[in-house]
Amino acid sequence: MWLKDSSIGRKFIMSLTGLALVLFLIFHGCMNLAVVFSEEVYNTICHLLGANWYALIGTLGLAFLVVLHFCYGIYLTIQNRAARGNDRYAVTGKKEGVEWESENMLVLGFCVLGFLVLHLYNFWFRMQLAEITNGATAGAFDPQNGAAYVKALFTTPVCGQIYCALYLIWLCALWFHLRHGVWSALHTLGWNNLVWMKRIKVIGVIVATLAVLPFAIVVLYYLGVGIGML
Repeated sequence: MWLKDSSIGRKFIMSLTGLALVLFLIFHGCMNLAVVFSEEVYNTICHLLGANWYALIGTLGLAFLVVLHFCYGIYLTIQNRAARGNDRYAVTGKKEGVEWESENMLVLGFCVLGFLVLHLYNFWFRMQLAEITNGATAGAFDPQNGAAYVKALFTTPVCGQIYCALYLIWLCALWFHLRHGVWSALHTLGWNNLVWMKRIKVIGVIVATLAVLPFAIVVLYYLGVGIGML
């Protein structure tokens, strides 16, 4: 089957799974942004997307997409390096026209994945899973009051500032990964003519910013609250 046996098929799967995850990030970021404006609205959203059958199915679907995207990314990187052989050591300088993130997508992917584990621990394990298990994994936080938990996580002296810094580093890595990833996905799906090449690079910047900005606003807001600026 060409989807799994050919390089183009594997890139096609990478593109579709990547774009699906980007759409989820934009939705998830907009949902999180509600906490800045109304804790009640945020808690209502968390309740609607908490321990419900459709939310659980969605969570499993997202997990499948992440695993598929990451595994194919590793496989394609190994395949590309094997195809280049010793040629990849021949030039030590930066190739003309090749952006930094293009040559470091796997490294950026590992950074994103590492902080994703932290994010899942903070917000899935201690919120959705806590609700599923009736608070067994929530620690000192009420799973029904997600807004209070988010505020405590990011505003606790010292620890809150460390978390804010970690999340901002993660968001920077995510932005670079998405900027090139969206461009690469659209290129793979056929938008690769001379007219659209520069346009899809701009689209990549816009989409990456839309996906990252809501998360950054939440973190910066609570950073300001934590240090007494807001």
